[in-house]
Parts: sequence; structure tokens; C-alpha cells
Amino acid sequence: MTKNYSDTFFEEMKLLAKFPQKSQLEGLKVHKDADQSVIQAAQSLFDKGLISQHDGGYLTDSGLEITSHLHHVLVALA
Repeated sequence: MTKNYSDTFFEEMKLLAKFPQKSQLEGLKVHKDADQSVIQAAQSLFDKGLISQHDGGYLTDSGLEITSHLHHVLVALA
């Protein structure tokens, strides 16, 4: 079965991959002049409870777990 993934889904993965994986004390800031797709991805991640602010912030506990899984997939595919 093939699933069609939205562009926002891939932007979310790219944004999550940019978060520092080692510590929840480091985060990211998505500036208001960023590409609209990145802004939407950040809002979506916030709505899903994976990041602490609508414009980035820090990974939540769930976000840290998901990001860990994402990094494993990225390493396996690289």
C-alpha cells in the first residue's frame, strides 16, 4: 500500500532533523521571514506536541523520542 505524504509532512521531518539530539536545553527558532512551508511545519509540530513553541523552541519528551527514531532512519538510509 502506498501512502501519499504531504509536503508539510516532509518539511516536519526536515525541521525535526535539525533539532539538536543530545539535549533538550538546545532548541531552534523559526523566524517569521522563513519560508512559509517551514513556518507551517513548525506550527504543525507544535500542534502535535512535539515542540514547545509554535515557532520552534525545544523538543518535548515526545519530540525527543520521535527525533531519535527519525535519526535512526536517516542513518540507515544514508
